[in-house]
Amino acid sequence: MRNHTEISDSELLNLLKQEEDTFAFEEIYNRYWDKLYGAAYKRIRSNEIAEELVQDLFTDMWTRRKTLIINTLLPIYLLTAIRYRVINYMHKEMVKNSYEQKVILTANNFDNSTEETVIASDLNSQIQTQVELLPIKCREVFELSRKEHKSNKEIAQCLGISEKTVENHITRALRQLRTCLNSFLFL
Repeated sequence: MRNHTEISDSELLNLLKQEEDTFAFEEIYNRYWDKLYGAAYKRIRSNEIAEELVQDLFTDMWTRRKTLIINTLLPIYLLTAIRYRVINYMHKEMVKNSYEQKVILTANNFDNSTEETVIASDLNSQIQTQVELLPIKCREVFELSRKEHKSNKEIAQCLGISEKTVENHITRALRQLRTCLNSFLFL
């Protein structure tokens, strides 16, 4: 058995790619986890999110180990990858915050007249009716997403299904709701 701590990064990558050597992966993980965590934390200032981004990076690396092509030094590749993950996370947060601000501004300017309240109530009951007509698994995924505000990843873990399946259920539910509510929204 080799002592993986004395092997170069490029050799570790070859072992990981060709022999699926878990010890090689573990050595890469141990060498770079702290550096990647530090880089993510420096920009995000959240322990949990920084840890999650680094874990996601290593999970992705393990998943793609056979097809992974790295044309630069491993530390440069990993630091660049974590930087992009941080940027993506920050972009999503900015979009979410922007949306929340627009909702707040709209809510402040909203006139709660009787007619609007009745229409909103009718729409809500129509949505509830249509959601109840969805297939059971599709409804369950949709409600976890829209009512409990869980991410696709959390839903997948909770229900023991893949994220892609969660996306498919949500897409199907939204398509069905859009179709059924189209005539109501037109009025």
